[in-house]
Amino acid sequence: MIAVKISLNSIDKVKSFVNDISGFNAEFDLVSGRYVIDAKSIMGIFSLDISKPIDLNIHTDDDEEIMEAIKPYLAE
Repeated sequence: MIAVKISLNSIDKVKSFVNDISGFNAEFDLVSGRYVIDAKSIMGIFSLDISKPIDLNIHTDDDEEIMEAIKPYLAE
C-alpha cells in the first residue's frame, strides 16, 4: 500500500484527478478524519472537505506508473 497526501482544492482538479486514476486497476481510498471514500467517485470526493490536503491510500504493487499519474496532485 502507498500512502500520500494530495490536494484537490478545485472542481477542475477533482475532475482531472478522477479521470487520471480511473484507468488503473487498483483501489484508491481517500481518508479524511473518520471518513473513507472511493477516490474514483467524484460525488464521494465532493462529500469531503477539499479545502485542505487529503490522505490517499493506494492498494497496488504497480506504483511507478500510478505515482507518475498523481504527481500533479501531491500536496507540498
